[in-house]
Amino acid sequence: MWSFNRLRDAAIIKTEGILWQGPLSWPGFEKTNDLKKIPDMQGVYLFTFKYQEGYLLYASGITNSTKKRFSTHTREYRKGNYNVLDVMSAEKGERKEIWHGWQYAKTHQDEFHLHKETIFKAVETQLQAFRIFITEISDVRKRERIEAAIMQNIYTSKDHWSELADRGMFLKERYNSEMPIEIRNICSEKIYGLPERLEI
Repeated sequence: MWSFNRLRDAAIIKTEGILWQGPLSWPGFEKTNDLKKIPDMQGVYLFTFKYQEGYLLYASGITNSTKKRFSTHTREYRKGNYNVLDVMSAEKGERKEIWHGWQYAKTHQDEFHLHKETIFKAVETQLQAFRIFITEISDVRKRERIEAAIMQNIYTSKDHWSELADRGMFLKERYNSEMPIEIRNICSEKIYGLPERLEI
């Protein structure tokens, strides 16, 4: 079976440009934040917060349909299953949790219901504050590789804001049997955490 060898194969790595659209509104908040609606497409999306002269990357995801995926995200946020952050801190690149979702939420339902009103208000504030960027990618495996490379880039960053991003995501990085691709990220806005070039 063929496997990638950097010394032998580096010269044949191809470069592809991908165009990121945004900032776009979280669905349902378009009138509140005066941003355009997310078109329904398959691809990779970014959750960002406003930060300095641009936007700060919080998380990346992949989908066959942004309409269906964001509907699921909204439902899970409002059920208390996702982490909820203090937006003012997030916009400074600092992680301050109001509610910890995932497994903690599943085992602390009494705590969630006790503070449900406060958590729900924080969820709405966070969804309104999110600035979404998307790129259309039809190939499923390429989507997975882009998502993994973006998140690993944040996890290995020494910048203080890298702690904002959620850990523990299930990522499917490039297999050694796959040829690397150099991705050139094209965006009209500055996104901290999204490098101009990224190998996937």
